[in-house]
Amino acid sequence: MAKEYKTISDVSGPLVVVERTEPVGYNELVEVTLSNGERRRGQVLETSEDYVAVQVFEGTSGINRDASVKFLGETLKLPVSKDLLGRVLSGSGDPLDGGPEIVPEERLDIGGAAINPWAREEPSEFIQTGISTIDGMNTLVRGQKLPIFSASGLPHNEIALQIARQAKVRGTEEEFAVVFCAMGITHEESQQFMNEFERTGALERAVVFLNLADDPAIERMITPRLALTAAEYLAYEHDYHTLVILTDMTNYCEALRQIGAAREEVPGRRGYPGYMYTDLAMLYERAGAIEGRDGTITQMPILTMPGGDITHPIPDLTGYITEGQLVVERDLHQKGIYPPINVLPSLSRLMNAGIGEGLTREDHKGVSDQCYAGYAEGKDLRGLVNIVGEEALSERDKQFLHFADRFEDRFVRQGREEDRSIEDTLEIGWDLLSDLPRSALTRIDNEIIDKFHPDEQGGAEAETEKEATPTGA
Repeated sequence: MAKEYKTISDVSGPLVVVERTEPVGYNELVEVTLSNGERRRGQVLETSEDYVAVQVFEGTSGINRDASVKFLGETLKLPVSKDLLGRVLSGSGDPLDGGPEIVPEERLDIGGAAINPWAREEPSEFIQTGISTIDGMNTLVRGQKLPIFSASGLPHNEIALQIARQAKVRGTEEEFAVVFCAMGITHEESQQFMNEFERTGALERAVVFLNLADDPAIERMITPRLALTAAEYLAYEHDYHTLVILTDMTNYCEALRQIGAAREEVPGRRGYPGYMYTDLAMLYERAGAIEGRDGTITQMPILTMPGGDITHPIPDLTGYITEGQLVVERDLHQKGIYPPINVLPSLSRLMNAGIGEGLTREDHKGVSDQCYAGYAEGKDLRGLVNIVGEEALSERDKQFLHFADRFEDRFVRQGREEDRSIEDTLEIGWDLLSDLPRSALTRIDNEIIDKFHPDEQGGAEAETEKEATPTGA
């Protein structure tokens, strides 16, 4: 039977320091009993011969030297079963939807296990999100880690909800699930998420974890680990293709910094702990596909860049670990364009593995590359117009300038409920490219242009009709 200790020597922020204990392990679960009988859960954060530092999930308010501490001899585990689908849980795994406790098939350690690199399969299957700037220009594939870089006040949550509703792998009957993990969100945002999931019926195939802004910051440390444990169970035990959306990773990192300050650690860049890279990698690297397993885990972490600074440590380190990024831009948002994803700084490093004939369409890469080049040139010309005026531009430059405007208005802009197929996206791309001279389409093979260009198709149809019309008709 576990011993109880009344040797609390210090309470600092979310931490309780206990002296003269038995040998205990890192991450071991702890039960703290207050003098009024209230019980709180905690976890061993640091241990030595003389003391043990315990982080208390529910906060340390009211804890004093009269409180007792019991070490439980096990790590934090999540009760899992297929009944997780359709449930809304708190940031510590307790039901928030008024439903019963989860009756577990098993209990899994939330720390998970690292995927052996040798056992990883290379991601290659296209996930259709219904959003053209993602599907057409920065394609998401199964098993990928593709974060969304945003800033305060931008509609990243709406984009995340739209992806959660619409994401699918076409042409398959395989089971698909979404694990939605929100950290440090307001009550208003929480209500918005829940209303949207219930309104669209997406909750039936989702597991939702909600850690609110007024919940203890220490709880934010375990929320994404609970979510990823649920995803691993659905993927590797029940063969679900699971999409994990983590929002907002900036709130998670702020909690990490707060705990580091309470432990009086030597800070790293901008006050964040030096081990933040390792900590983030332990979360992000739990995505992937494993040889011999039918299920996969795809991650879309969302983070708000402080001050919109993409060089800030959080997006900077995230970019090193993940396979690209989607950048939400304030300028597009101020123009009233949704979703305001700027394709120029965005990148999907695994895009080429998930597109092309047999996956999307053979013209996909060419259309993407040509639209990217045309939009980049058009945006550069906007700066020149501000100096010399549009009248000073050549006819070719004017075509690219107008291409950039039409690209934003037709390709980037779409409705919050609009679910475009990849064919719809590519046809919009071809329609935009048809306004450019054929000689400017240097990123697309001539054979592809002949097959898919609207003018070429129109010419072929007219020739066919001409041949079919009787002479003298």
